[in-house]
Amino acid sequence: MTAIAVGTPVPDLALNTTQGPLTLSDLRGQTVVLYFYPKDNTPGCTTQAQGFRDLHAEFEAAGAKVIGVSRDSLKSHENFCTKQALPFTLASDPDETLCEAFGVMKMKNMYGKQVRGIERSTFIIDREGRLAREWRGVKVPGHVQAVLEAVQAQ
Repeated sequence: MTAIAVGTPVPDLALNTTQGPLTLSDLRGQTVVLYFYPKDNTPGCTTQAQGFRDLHAEFEAAGAKVIGVSRDSLKSHENFCTKQALPFTLASDPDETLCEAFGVMKMKNMYGKQVRGIERSTFIIDREGRLAREWRGVKVPGHVQAVLEAVQAQ
């Protein structure tokens, strides 16, 4: 599957989330920040989630819904949400459907071995359901603020 390109419509994919099932078309009419991260309760992923948590009110004020996506189970996501007091939705993608659609699965080096995993990436989907912006290979420091500024500029 080819990754979705900026300016093109995002397919109506189903999401299994901590707030129940939904599809991307359910979110039409609002800006969606879809961020992909490797794993719940790991240092970089926790810091990133805390950043979205800490600026959640500003994202809401800008009319944006934040959704985090990883391959972790809903149970793992629910525990992560509780532990970190996350006010936004997390989606479980164990079969990598969403990850593949957005082209975030990559070969990565971990402890000297090649492993297939999620490349930390963030996408903004506009109110009409088109991919408006993307960040790939994200470094956590300063990233959430940059995403917020991009949402506010829309």
